[in-house]
Amino acid sequence: MASFRATPGRAPLGPGSRPATASPPTPVLGSGEIREVQEEDEEEEPAEIHLCVLWNSGYLGIAYYDTSDSVIHFMPDAPDHESLKLLQRVLDEINPQSIVTSAKQDENMTRFLGKLAFEEQREPRRPEVVYLPSVDFGLEISKQRLLSGNYSFIPESMTATEKILFLSSIIPFDCLLLVRALGGLLKFLGRRRIGVELEDCNVSVPILGFKKFVLTHLVSIDQDTYSVLQIFKSESHPSVYKVASGLKEGLSLFGILNRCRCKWGEKLLRLWFTRPTQDLGELNSRLDVIQFFLLPQNLDMAQMLHRLMSHIKNVPLILKRMKLSHTKVNDWQVLYKTVYSALGLRDACRSLPQSIQLFRDIAQEFSDDLHHIASLIGKVVDFEGSLAENRFTVLPNIDPEIDESEEKRRLMGLPSFLTEVARKELENLDSRIPSCSVIYIPLIGFLLSIPRLPSMAEASDFEIEGLDFMFLSEEKLHYRSARTKELDALLGDLHCEIRDQETLLMHQLQCQVLARAAVLTPVLDLAARLDVLLSLASAAREYGYSRPRYSSQLHGVRIQNGRHPLMELCARTFVPNSTECGGDKGRVKVITGPNSSGKSIYLKQVAKAVNNATEQSLVLIDEFGKGTNTVDGLALLAAVLRHWLALGPMCPHIFVATNFLSLVQLQLLPQGPLVHYLTMETCEDGDDLVFFYQLCEGIANASHASHTAAQAGLPDKLIARAKEVSDLVRSGKPIQPVKELLKENQMEKCQELVDKFLKLDLDDPNLDLDIFMGQEVLPAATTIL
Repeated sequence: MASFRATPGRAPLGPGSRPATASPPTPVLGSGEIREVQEEDEEEEPAEIHLCVLWNSGYLGIAYYDTSDSVIHFMPDAPDHESLKLLQRVLDEINPQSIVTSAKQDENMTRFLGKLAFEEQREPRRPEVVYLPSVDFGLEISKQRLLSGNYSFIPESMTATEKILFLSSIIPFDCLLLVRALGGLLKFLGRRRIGVELEDCNVSVPILGFKKFVLTHLVSIDQDTYSVLQIFKSESHPSVYKVASGLKEGLSLFGILNRCRCKWGEKLLRLWFTRPTQDLGELNSRLDVIQFFLLPQNLDMAQMLHRLMSHIKNVPLILKRMKLSHTKVNDWQVLYKTVYSALGLRDACRSLPQSIQLFRDIAQEFSDDLHHIASLIGKVVDFEGSLAENRFTVLPNIDPEIDESEEKRRLMGLPSFLTEVARKELENLDSRIPSCSVIYIPLIGFLLSIPRLPSMAEASDFEIEGLDFMFLSEEKLHYRSARTKELDALLGDLHCEIRDQETLLMHQLQCQVLARAAVLTPVLDLAARLDVLLSLASAAREYGYSRPRYSSQLHGVRIQNGRHPLMELCARTFVPNSTECGGDKGRVKVITGPNSSGKSIYLKQVAKAVNNATEQSLVLIDEFGKGTNTVDGLALLAAVLRHWLALGPMCPHIFVATNFLSLVQLQLLPQGPLVHYLTMETCEDGDDLVFFYQLCEGIANASHASHTAAQAGLPDKLIARAKEVSDLVRSGKPIQPVKELLKENQMEKCQELVDKFLKLDLDDPNLDLDIFMGQEVLPAATTIL
């Protein structure tokens, strides 16, 4: 609201005149298309994933929509077992909020989904199972939904035929189950209006792209393995401002390797950890980039590229807001910085060896459309003005109408002009009125505002000759005068005119950006990949990691001086160990040794296992049978190992750490080249046991539990008694109670029993002496005897 005020002053201006002062207009903040300014790194809403699946004749068709990037991900038709192991793996990895499928299913899928529905009732976090009529998954109607969709990444200039050819280059229409799953997913999104629940019914669910995902050539790792090996470790966040997310990454492999500068890089690194690949070409392609950045002469280039990564922001979220016309004030500057940083990445990668695939892809895929987008935004958007006025504003000399309106608005702000307007209004008012203001209200115009006098008690008192009363607000009366009407006619509703014109320009700019949005998808994918590899190179440089070598010919594992990446950061000293498995080195490694000698750490650096392990699998078994009795635990361990050894050359690579020395002493495993016995090297120095944490061939002759107990601070008397009992058990002799302890406690127990008996009320009709004898006397007597 702009106000021009006239009040009495110190010096008279002339006979019959009054002094006038004027205050400049304050910024007008009205409603518009732009939302309020927020921090650039705002907290995003939790992502939702909605999955659609069809199963027929042993094949799966899967597609899902991710609200975090507004992209539909699809998996081409893939074979699956009747138990639907592939589908279960997909669900475990993406953790969808809902699963959409046809109401008409075979018994395998019905049984599988019925189990999920039952789990959903018990666990609220389990996905909701949604059944749609089978007609919604018809092949032709699904094709029609796909081809008629409103996709912002397809230029509006494309003809219907060109649109079909474009989509056919992305979506495999020959995968019939997938096409039907995509059709059902689009039906579900439209019915639930995912992400646009509160928008106008004409606003469709934003879809910014289609991406293929596959689960072939991946290493299968169960959740227990991720937990035990500390690949990930979530901890409660100490900040009260992070209560919504509640978790942060603790000490884990992911935590020490994650040095990504952009969220998309961090997301991709997590994806690589959850979907480790067996593709040697892909692995070596990644390692080529890491090795390049580890060279000393390339350190400056790596650091420069990593700095650029910090400007790569969540473009899909911005494009989604553009699609819904919910663009925020700082979205334009964020997008501008992202695109210009991407151009910087492209220029840098063009100077790097094109023999490396990633550098070649960035140099080629980052097209001149990026420069066009950045140039458009930079020439049109007034970043400083937008943030200052909390709305979209344009630079001068972009639109003649806006420039003319701005010139008029500046004219309104001239002190001499405002003073003259206020002075002339005040001259014509009753002398009892001490001051007046001329204010401007968007959509209403200029008004004369005067303070309410004590004599103006009733509404009839508000009438002033020559003025049109409008309203009373905060003890101020507002009127239209002949002069304010002239101002309206002369200057018009400038604020609204400017806003309307700027909103029109913003819409045109949004359309041009969205028309080129397709180029931004490979930008984010490749930038995220570069970010991850720069992060891994940084960690490899700091921790002294070496490049692994893979071979499709050798079926085994060879590690020279391997280190545990987490333990070496926590321990005062860490002893590297080598590992060799396969070929003449055997496939089953039984590792024995004292407690705390390093068996578990050794395993972690190199269950479900019985059913899923193949000759290509690496199985780590630590303290098998712990928690059950010795005989059962030993029997189970021997049975599992014999099961795998019976497979001969198809036996998986197995490392077993155990304290069951009887496994070896009783010869429970068959002899042969597949089994190798290893132990952790130690040395007894008097009563002390020295750990070397070095692996060597051989078998431990004792668990040395007493030494571990002594290190833990247990009393010497207790440890001595434990040794005595252990020797008696090992020699097969009976265990005798400690007489000294019996003598010390016998009288105390007897006195306690007598005291309890004397407290009994023998006249109590409810007293049952049989119960007292069973609960108190007999156990006490047994202890005493």
